[in-house]
Amino acid sequence: MANQLELRHTLAELKKIATSGFALAFHVRYTTPTFLFQTYAKDWLDYYSQNGLVMSDPTVAWGFENAGAIRWSALTDTAGMLEKAAEFDLKFGTTCAIEDGANRSIGSFARADREFSDAETAILVDHMDKLHAATANLTTLSPETAAELRMMSVQFTHT
Repeated sequence: MANQLELRHTLAELKKIATSGFALAFHVRYTTPTFLFQTYAKDWLDYYSQNGLVMSDPTVAWGFENAGAIRWSALTDTAGMLEKAAEFDLKFGTTCAIEDGANRSIGSFARADREFSDAETAILVDHMDKLHAATANLTTLSPETAAELRMMSVQFTHT
């Protein structure tokens, strides 16, 4: 799957399902992802960053401790981070986490209108699995594909 066109297509498909955006962190080592794609609105990304919400984000905590998928409505949010996110049209969400040994990827997806269906969640998990595998090892990616991934990461995050 690791060609540029397929990666772009998969990311575009995720944008269609997660109509309020997503944040994908691939191959997180310690707390730093190798690739980060974010399509949430800039005002939310700014608020999240300026207020250091990663430290109180229940989706991040769940993703580091679990594998699979969970709706945001099933998470415990003692800090009120998800309540604040709802003010930015991130009202309903699903988080997916993949772990294969010491290699972990986490994706959170949001909508403003309704919960994700089970079928949509299955698609999100499938796409996360594919993207996780496709980006697993920079040495197996062509230099062009690795460079394109980095550029797409910047483009998705800083539209």
